[in-house]
Amino acid sequence: MAGALIADTGGLLRAFAKRPDGRLTWPEYASALRRAAVVVVPALVLAEVDYFLRGERAAMRKFVAELFDPSTTYEFEAVLPSDIVRALQLDAKFHELDLGLVDGTVAAVAERRRIYQVLTTDHRDFATLRVGERYDKALTLLP
Repeated sequence: MAGALIADTGGLLRAFAKRPDGRLTWPEYASALRRAAVVVVPALVLAEVDYFLRGERAAMRKFVAELFDPSTTYEFEAVLPSDIVRALQLDAKFHELDLGLVDGTVAAVAERRRIYQVLTTDHRDFATLRVGERYDKALTLLP
């Protein structure tokens, strides 16, 4: 089992995606979730996942049930006011990335929780971004 990871919206959506025959579309994303000791899902990511799954309510209900089931490795992470402030600081510092609030919050939660593995499809932004007091911590992108 791998360590903890922070889940971004695109990473979760890929982990859940299935082909018409029921096979996983991106099995490497689902595998990263299964291997993680803890999967932290920031509240803003949950809202964004809900937006993308608005046409697939059964899938969203299933995910929410798993997210709040204490027997799973998922942890719902309430976003603190300090996370929002830090997200905006990161967005300003790395303005060329156009991070936005959700990605900035993913990075802020990663920084606060000291969990530097991120399940994401957004490699351009998260590979460039640095967190930490001195902006010296790179994030490890999964898968």
